[in-house]
Amino acid sequence: MANSTILGHRFVDPQLLERALTHRSAGHANNERMEFLGDALVNLFVAELVYERHPRADEGEMTRLRAALVNGAALAEIARAEEIGERLHLGPGELKSGGFRRDSILADAFEALVAAIYADAGWAVCRDLVRRLFAERVAAGAHTPKDAKTRLQELLQAHNLPLPAYDLVGSSGEDHARIFDVTCRITDLSVCTDGSGSSRRAAEQAAAERALAAAQKALDNEQ
Repeated sequence: MANSTILGHRFVDPQLLERALTHRSAGHANNERMEFLGDALVNLFVAELVYERHPRADEGEMTRLRAALVNGAALAEIARAEEIGERLHLGPGELKSGGFRRDSILADAFEALVAAIYADAGWAVCRDLVRRLFAERVAAGAHTPKDAKTRLQELLQAHNLPLPAYDLVGSSGEDHARIFDVTCRITDLSVCTDGSGSSRRAAEQAAAERALAAAQKALDNEQ
């Protein structure tokens, strides 16, 4: 590989970089195992940064902030800024469908690169790199809003009601572009809403957003 520098790190072992940039559609020697390790490393280093930079935040606030910083869309944004997509090795199908622009593929590649840097240069170099990439984002995220599922849970708990039940009712589409359908049911308020998304989590958030509005209306009518 001609250019062995990425994310500001120059690889001693270019094969690690090659593996980190190889999607599973391009062959058996791909970045899936690296992605597993990179996910843990990114979560740890970002959690450490959140803990240090927001000393007054409670556990819930820190959890929400980390979740806002370490998710597919957020990691893909970093990957785009670092032009990782242009260097990915993809199979013909993914190339044809624009896989180098897809959030999930970019986020996985970013995590794999973090693991590759860890393997290439060690803990301290990897930690410093992740902290550098996330420092401004952590500082800017002090007032990250609560997501719909959290707000719905807090509303129900405030009225001594059971938590909602989320059920996956179906999915459709190709593997690389699957859509999930979920329902959110609040039996005590006779509320049942649906939501769709590119992941089960996203679908649950969409259903929760609708359930939140319906639950608040039902509670208002009871008063």
